[in-house]
Amino acid sequence: MQTGTRWFGRAAQTSTRAACAPVPALGALPPRVVALQFASLTTAQPVASPPIHRMKLATFATFATPLSLTIAALALFIATDTRAADPTPHPTPPPEWTALPSIPDREGFAGSLAGTSGGALLVGGGANFPGKKPWEGGTKIWHDSVFVLEKTDGAWRRAGHLPRPLGYGVSVTFRDGVICAGGSDERGHRTEVFRIEWREGALKFSELPALPRPLANACGVVLGDTLYVLGGIETPLATVATRTVLALELARPDADWTELPTWPGPGRMLATAGAHAGSLFLFSGTALKAGADGKPVRELLRDAYRYTPGEGWRRLADLPRVAVAAPSPAPVVDGQLLVLGGDDGAQLSTPPTEHRGFPRDVLAYDPRTDRWKTSGTVPFSLVTTAITEWHGRIVIPGGEQRPGVRSTKVWSAKPR
Repeated sequence: MQTGTRWFGRAAQTSTRAACAPVPALGALPPRVVALQFASLTTAQPVASPPIHRMKLATFATFATPLSLTIAALALFIATDTRAADPTPHPTPPPEWTALPSIPDREGFAGSLAGTSGGALLVGGGANFPGKKPWEGGTKIWHDSVFVLEKTDGAWRRAGHLPRPLGYGVSVTFRDGVICAGGSDERGHRTEVFRIEWREGALKFSELPALPRPLANACGVVLGDTLYVLGGIETPLATVATRTVLALELARPDADWTELPTWPGPGRMLATAGAHAGSLFLFSGTALKAGADGKPVRELLRDAYRYTPGEGWRRLADLPRVAVAAPSPAPVVDGQLLVLGGDDGAQLSTPPTEHRGFPRDVLAYDPRTDRWKTSGTVPFSLVTTAITEWHGRIVIPGGEQRPGVRSTKVWSAKPR
């Protein structure tokens, strides 16, 4: 994937061949066809009428007036044209998901970085609770391992290490390299931006301009040759999520980050970004505020926005439900952006040991109509994870399946 606009886009196509075809002369039509069309206009005679009726109609058609024949021809043309110009799109079946080899770790990770380079799938970093769970007083541990999968039916292996333990940053693929921006570690939030490449069986790292301020739990996507980073928080205990919109032109070696006008809504973290048809999209997420004890309290959001360079932001239809920390960026299938699951907040007061997992329904947004619909389900319950594209397939490598519980499973789907 080089740009979000190239993800699996399959515009629904409606043939106009019938609408544009010349109407045949009535003399070229079999008498029975003319008679049946005329009968449908005058007597609502069923096409499946008894043979004797069809004989009478055919006889009548032979001696029909020119006006009658004209009406019959017009009926044929209208019927053909209506079928050809029917604007109703035929629904595309939801992608069919299959499991790839699992990441070779006992716990799995949330907040990993993911992308592709050199024909291989790369997954690195992330965090988990390898000892006790958080409700048992466990400690979150950040990791620096990078795993590589070179064939869909192959086996993962450790390819090396990130420059430092890191998780919850933005990761995208651009020109056969994985761009990683921001994120966090045990000391706080980071500004570093770097590129990972897989070359001749080894990892290659290169630095890019750092973010103007630390950011974690942001979302991001590539549109054209530009990486956009949106929202996030600057410190682990922040009580306000940012309204940051940062852009970096990746094709320009001398480029630096540019701050753009922000969307007309609250700041947020753990939102889902998307890119399609020359525009940038921002879905859901959570705002923050200070609680009575001064600690951050979440305010879940289901608003949505679209940014078009040169035109600015505009608000879109709200999501049917909240979808916090859904895999990002949103894949595009058949011209629709898909929000895969996400936390709807319905179990915020549920004890962690009784949590049933996050929603599995897929929310599909159609930018042509500014409408949402539910489009099937996924066989997994994963949040705080990345999405990438590999060999024409959507790939989701692990994530958080319940609060504090990670997954090693890697899911893949090819749009049908």
